[in-house]
Amino acid sequence: MIATTGIDESSVHYRGWRVVLACFLMAFFMFGFGLYGQGVYLAELQRAHGWPGTLVSAASTFSFLLTSVLVIFTDDLLARIGLRSLILCGLTALGASTVLLALMQTPWQLYLAYALMSVGWTGMGTVVIATVLNSWFERRRGLALSLAFNGATCGGIVLVPLLLTLSGSIGFRSAMLAVTMAMVVLVLPVVVIFTGWPAEMSPESGGRRSGGGAATPAHSRKALLAQAAFWTMVLPFAIALLAQMGFIVHQVTFLEPLIGRYAAGLAVTIMAAMAVVGRLSLGLFVDRLDPRLASAASMTSQAAALFVVVQSTSPTVLLVCCAVYGFSIGNMITFPPLIIQREIGAGAFAAAMGLGTSISGIVSAFGPGIVGLVRSLTGDYTTAFAMCVVLDLVAAGIVLWRPGASGAARRSR
Repeated sequence: MIATTGIDESSVHYRGWRVVLACFLMAFFMFGFGLYGQGVYLAELQRAHGWPGTLVSAASTFSFLLTSVLVIFTDDLLARIGLRSLILCGLTALGASTVLLALMQTPWQLYLAYALMSVGWTGMGTVVIATVLNSWFERRRGLALSLAFNGATCGGIVLVPLLLTLSGSIGFRSAMLAVTMAMVVLVLPVVVIFTGWPAEMSPESGGRRSGGGAATPAHSRKALLAQAAFWTMVLPFAIALLAQMGFIVHQVTFLEPLIGRYAAGLAVTIMAAMAVVGRLSLGLFVDRLDPRLASAASMTSQAAALFVVVQSTSPTVLLVCCAVYGFSIGNMITFPPLIIQREIGAGAFAAAMGLGTSISGIVSAFGPGIVGLVRSLTGDYTTAFAMCVVLDLVAAGIVLWRPGASGAARRSR
């Protein structure tokens, strides 16, 4: 393990930090294009082709669900084609997707572009980033994950306004092609030069250290699904992300009648900025915390913020609540790999991350629809967001349950 090699992970010369830079850039463009950019595509494709919003929205849903299926097999792909090849395949697929979005003329091309984006998620998304950083870090793993996943939030903060600005000046097609070219120029050399497994791991290991377990990926997934402990690592985050996605998508619609369009936009900006602050501040000491307790605290803080949101009409209070809520947003994808590494280990890490990410992705995809349905049935967002409060509290309770913990402790002695 890293801890026994004498390597100083806190040194700026440690190669793992260059891997963090590569992962930051991967997250920046993958989340920027693949998640936050979806709203830009919806508006621009409707404007350019007159396609109904339901067509573009259905393509987005198709992409997210396909991604949730493909990431299950990340560990197989890492073992078969290698880390760098998988990332380069993801980069190629994402680039082809964004180019096709710029040049498309017919609806079938839209679905092809979104299918390619799903392949991009498989090669450059959460599972690959968590798996490679898990192999490079032990003592500073939480900080490394926090820094890398901040690229996701920065992608939303920087890439979306950039696309909107360029689309207004040079057109959507030219904007997409220009930013795609920038992605390739920035990411390609960094991936080729910096990414790879540590020296003590073979290229065929798929993220597993020697002696880290010889179980095949298929057996690992079957065994994981049969473990109650695995579900206490996955289910609470799936539930919390369902509530989180529901609130984020409906945030502006809820806030605009209360505080106006400008303030509602400001609330989104504050929430995104606080997500960066939350990841950075927690990353400084998360490696000394129990990640299950920290996860429960984050989920509870989101529940408390939402509870106040549905009770207040004060602009100041609502903005503060959005800031509190945003502080924990980014950490919902930082905590799962920390818990999985501590309780499952390196042997089945990629399999557990892929399976867990798939389950969370499928469940959370229904969040916006469920919140919208409850809102339409009740006439306002009070019941819908109250439901999200309950979901967060349930998730906090589940993540604190540690089935088999006492037995595992006795075996370790």
